[in-house]
Amino acid sequence: MQTLKPSARTLGALVLAAACASTNAQAETLTIFAAGTLGKTFTTLAHGFEKLHPGVTVQPQYGGSVKMVKQVTVLHQPADVVAVADYSVIPKYMFKGDEGGKPTADWSIGFLGNAITFIYTPKSKGAKEINADNWWKVLSAPGVQIGRSNPNTDPSGYQTLQMLDLASRYYKQPDLEAKMLANSPESNIRDTETDLIAALQLGQIDYLAIYRSDAVQHHMESINLPPQINLSDPKYDTDYAKATAKTKNGILSGRPIIYAVTIPNTAPHPKLAQEFIAYLLGPEGQKVIAGNGFIPLKQPYAMHRDKVPAALRDLTLAWPN
Repeated sequence: MQTLKPSARTLGALVLAAACASTNAQAETLTIFAAGTLGKTFTTLAHGFEKLHPGVTVQPQYGGSVKMVKQVTVLHQPADVVAVADYSVIPKYMFKGDEGGKPTADWSIGFLGNAITFIYTPKSKGAKEINADNWWKVLSAPGVQIGRSNPNTDPSGYQTLQMLDLASRYYKQPDLEAKMLANSPESNIRDTETDLIAALQLGQIDYLAIYRSDAVQHHMESINLPPQINLSDPKYDTDYAKATAKTKNGILSGRPIIYAVTIPNTAPHPKLAQEFIAYLLGPEGQKVIAGNGFIPLKQPYAMHRDKVPAALRDLTLAWPN
């Protein structure tokens, strides 16, 4: 596999071109639909991008990844950039067209990684004794309340189910997943897991299944789950694939958590969208990504790389088979 990285000259040329283009830019609004877990990261990047582009307003909207994609594919809402928490969401709904519609994107770029964990507070049941070895016993105990996101609308939701399936195998506890889900009723589920952080802080739930990045950003106590089950390490791809999650969208197999971004074919401002993605993939974007608890990729990978705009193609390698 190639390990070439984009040269400083390539990145510099993109940033310089973006800055020059912005000098005479008219007032424009760049609309971004993004996964809820990207909220803090993309808001920070939006402010930085606006400083480089006088007259441009970046307007991000956040929510479950599938929900964000369907705002483009089903509701036909205009968006310049779409970023999701599971790279498979874009080809599944946008490359093929959703619900009989036309394809709404031709390519995508994987740009960061993450891991599933549980966050908690000192008020959580079992908080004093929980650790990386006994966490599954504590969360399975009667009376513990676990929050999670909706597996039908949000990658974190079905990735949590896949992680629990993997945990059942890893710890050789066939009923582990069932016991934990018994502690996570419908009332503890939201479209995106970040909507439950306040409930955790108020003590209405004890633990919340969430991404490692959110644990870092919200300065919360978290459980360091083994890489064999937390979906963070591509080298366990074969093992992850053995895990499944049953959803209204079908049975989904596990895979490493890699976030992906694309520009819809109907984007009102495709050139400006390319400049934002170049900024995201560049040094400033990578600094913000790492600072917010995500796992930076050594090299962004592109699906259908031949269709990626030329301004972005040189920043990527072809997606591995």
